[in-house]
Amino acid sequence: MKSRSDEPSSLIVLFYTACALIAFAGNSVLCRLALGGGDIDAAGFTIIRLISGALVLALVLKLSPKKTPVTSRGSWLSAAALFCYAVTFSFAYITLSTGTGALILFGAVQLTIIIAALLSGERLSRAEAAGVALAFGGLVYLVFPGLAAPSLTGSLLMAVAGISWGIYCLRGRSAVNPLAETTMNFALSLPFVAVLSLFFLRDSHFSSRGILLAILSGGLASGVGYTLWYAAVRWMTATRISIVQLAVPVLASIGGVIFLSELLSVRLLLSSAAILGGLALAVAGPKRVLLPARKPD
Repeated sequence: MKSRSDEPSSLIVLFYTACALIAFAGNSVLCRLALGGGDIDAAGFTIIRLISGALVLALVLKLSPKKTPVTSRGSWLSAAALFCYAVTFSFAYITLSTGTGALILFGAVQLTIIIAALLSGERLSRAEAAGVALAFGGLVYLVFPGLAAPSLTGSLLMAVAGISWGIYCLRGRSAVNPLAETTMNFALSLPFVAVLSLFFLRDSHFSSRGILLAILSGGLASGVGYTLWYAAVRWMTATRISIVQLAVPVLASIGGVIFLSELLSVRLLLSSAAILGGLALAVAGPKRVLLPARKPD
């Protein structure tokens, strides 16, 4: 069980969560920038993303100021979920727009986490139920009226990415040292990367811009972002882990406006207000006891 004396302040958890959600949205924007412009292929983006993430995390862990850092063996299951998320995410964004991809991704994430939460005995409080309803209403308003029907193949790939990310998030709740855990999970994903390269590296194409975008996605948005996320989810219920990620499609859509020249509309502003308002209502609900952490694999 997690010790209450070790629990960080609510402001620190909020800061970690906000930075992680921005990083998640940043991954969608960076991937679309790279693939949409033809600067790199999906497999190459995934390979560079995971390798750069592992290298940056290893460097950060080595430079960590802790005198006696807690080591981690990582988890092969978590690493497999991480790799499955990353590769299906990249291939899905060949055909999906930024906002549509983020919506499908985190819709699948929420479904995965909520099912796991219900199976483990969690129940939605009234505030959480109202917050989820308001946030989902905002999501529907954001994407339904103005987006064309997405690619079926891309949608299925992104749904698999969401399920994989949901599994990864749930397993991250028990991380004793989020930085060490994330670093090892990235390192353990590299054998999967090697297999991927055998099938796709010969047909890969790279440009300096595509490589840079993949490195930013892996080293900053993924490596550092996931470490902050692991640090935050230790102190959340599974339901709230699901709820707060509803902000990512909004952030991704805003990123698309800024970096991909998408049109800023009143619909985006209103739906953002509904989603973020729903999140605030849900997160402000009464706290509940966290589930016991799993034992290390």
